[in-house]
Amino acid sequence: MFTGIIQATGQIDTIIRAGEDVKLSIQASALGLDDVQLGDSIAVNGVCLTVAHLSKTHFEVHVSKETLNVSVGLNRQQTVNLEKALRLSDRLGGHLVSGHVDGVGEVTRFEDLSNQNLSNKNNGECWLLAIRAPHAISKYIAKKGSICVDGVSLTVNTIENDVFTMNIIPHTLQHTTFQYLSVGSQVNLEIDQIARYVERMAEWAQESTHAA
Repeated sequence: MFTGIIQATGQIDTIIRAGEDVKLSIQASALGLDDVQLGDSIAVNGVCLTVAHLSKTHFEVHVSKETLNVSVGLNRQQTVNLEKALRLSDRLGGHLVSGHVDGVGEVTRFEDLSNQNLSNKNNGECWLLAIRAPHAISKYIAKKGSICVDGVSLTVNTIENDVFTMNIIPHTLQHTTFQYLSVGSQVNLEIDQIARYVERMAEWAQESTHAA
């Protein structure tokens, strides 16, 4: 489990094809790997991956074809958001995140709320981020609800016609890969887990009614 609070960014250095899967080597010295062990989970752009090899500055993971099919950002060299798995003693600063991507969204709008130059992402103002979600999962996205975007826990401001908006504070912009986003960028989305259970409970109630 994760919280959606990014601890550091890293860099995918090496990509090795393994059949239809890939093996990644990720430079993560800023994350601090002293307390990481083989088999531990680390969220990479919101995707829960297992540490298969470890050094002082890098960790390696194996990414399956299925994971590659339902996510973005794990098949090329780029900067990625990183978070170690949640410990029971940790504070839950964001919301409960499993690291299982539900779909890929597309950025439709990303602009400085002060209407200043879009190239200046360090001016201290909040930014408006709008993302179009796949129609199949947009029903799980609710106003003032939680959503995980590329591993970052965010609060939804509005949702209409599959497009939802959020405010991005300067700290989040400067310390995550959001600083590299632009219109057309694709991002990993994970819905709030509560929505899954609410839907299943409603389905179960309907099934029970029909069976009676």
